[in-house]
Amino acid sequence: MLSTGGCPKTALSIKDALEALEGRWKLLILFSLSVGPRRFKQISKEVGGITDKTLSRELKNLEANRLIKRQVYDTFPPTVEYSITAHGKSLEKVMDELHYWGLAHRQEIMGS
Repeated sequence: MLSTGGCPKTALSIKDALEALEGRWKLLILFSLSVGPRRFKQISKEVGGITDKTLSRELKNLEANRLIKRQVYDTFPPTVEYSITAHGKSLEKVMDELHYWGLAHRQEIMGS
């Protein structure tokens, strides 16, 4: 087992992370929320290509994993807003690294 700062790397920790972030949409949703709270349709528009049913399911899963918070305001009709939690913000370095890797990967595959 490799060690990272006294904490042994195990397949279980990587499995837990992948289960919390599995699928093609979760990181894109978190990226959308990283700039500030959003309503459902705002997230849908920013993520692009996601169906309302899938977005709803992914938001519930992210909320269950405490990566986002759902706030319902007492208005008519009710206003629902989603925001990233401190736990979700802890993925910022992961998203940054994926961004840079994606740029390098695109250049590797498509050339300059």
